[in-house]
Amino acid sequence: MRKFFDSNALWLSMVIGAFGYKLFLPLAPMLPWLIFFMLFFTFCKVNPLDLRLHKWHWAVLLVQLALSFGTYALVMTFTGNKILAQGLLMCFIMPTATAAPIIAGKMGGSIQNLTAFTLLSNFATAIIVPATFPLINPAADMTFLPAFLLILSRVAPLLLGPFFAAWLLRVGFNYYQRRKYLSASETRGLSVKRSFSASGLSGEAGLPTFQLSKKPALIPFYLWVASIVILMAVVTNTTISNIKYQISNILILLVFSFFACLIQFGLGKLIGYLLPAASKGTDYQDVLINPAAAPKTMAGVSSITAGQAFGQKNTSLGVWMANTFLDPMSSLGAAAYIIWQNIFNSTQLFIAAHKK
Repeated sequence: MRKFFDSNALWLSMVIGAFGYKLFLPLAPMLPWLIFFMLFFTFCKVNPLDLRLHKWHWAVLLVQLALSFGTYALVMTFTGNKILAQGLLMCFIMPTATAAPIIAGKMGGSIQNLTAFTLLSNFATAIIVPATFPLINPAADMTFLPAFLLILSRVAPLLLGPFFAAWLLRVGFNYYQRRKYLSASETRGLSVKRSFSASGLSGEAGLPTFQLSKKPALIPFYLWVASIVILMAVVTNTTISNIKYQISNILILLVFSFFACLIQFGLGKLIGYLLPAASKGTDYQDVLINPAAAPKTMAGVSSITAGQAFGQKNTSLGVWMANTFLDPMSSLGAAAYIIWQNIFNSTQLFIAAHKK
C-alpha cells in the first residue's frame, strides 16, 4: 500500500483537488505554511556549503529564456493569437518549483544542486518578468521596481524563510554537539580527536554533524501531496469557475502545454547529461525514501536533477503572474501545465520505485 501511494500520490492528489475543489478551497490559507514546512524539512538535508552553481545551471536558464521569448515571438508572428502566445510564454518562463528537490531526491538526483538552481531560477524570474512583461502587455499598469518588489514578496519568504530556519537549526545543533563533546573530552582528560573517535561520530575534522533521521525525511513528500490537493482546488476555482473561457483556447493551451512540458523535461535531462556537475553534495540521494533510485555516475545524477530543474515549474506563481501582468486567460497555460508535470512526475516515480 505504501509503495502504491508513493508511486501514484501525485496524480491522485491532483484528481482529488480538481474534483473536490469546493471542499478544499477553504484550506487555501494553509498552502504557504505547507510549502514553508515542506521546504524546511527538505533544506534540513542541504548543507549550505554544498550550494554552488554549475555549468548546467546557466545552460538551463539560458535555454529557458530563449524558449520563452522565442516561442512567444513565433506564435505572435504566425498566428497573432495573443492568448496562445502568452499562455505558452508562461509555460516556459515559470521558475522552478520549490518542491522540485523533493521529487529529484526520491529519484536519486542532487538535492543540493537543485536547491541552488531553484534559488537562482526564482530570483531570475523576479528580475526578468518586470523587465519584459510591460513590452508584452503595455496595458498593464506597472513599472519595473514595483513589479519586481511584488514578485519578490511572493518568492522570497517561501524560499529564504525555510532555508535560513534550516541553516540555523544545523548551525545550532552542530554548535551544541561540538560544545558537548569538547566538554566531555576535557572532563575525561582525553584529546579532542580521541574523544570524537571513541564516540563513533563522523564529520569534518572529526566533529559531529547535523543529520536528518528517517522519519522527518519522509515528511516533505507528504506535505507536497497535501499542497497539490489545495493548489489544484485553487487553480480549478480560478481558471474554470471564475472566468468564462472559449473552449477552443482551453483545448489549444491544454495540447500545447503538454508539448511544452515534454520539451522542458527532455531538454533538462539532456543538458544535465552533457554538462554534469562536478559535485553532488553530501546527501545527494535519499535512499531512505527510495532505495531503488541509485544513479551511478555524475551524468546520471545531473540528468535527473536538471530535468526537474527545467521541467517542474512553480505553477501557482505562474498563474498569479499571468493574472497580474498579462491577459488573465493566459493563466490557462500555467493551469494546464500543472496537470502534465504531475502526470510526468508520477510516471517517473512509478518507474523509479519499480527498478530492481
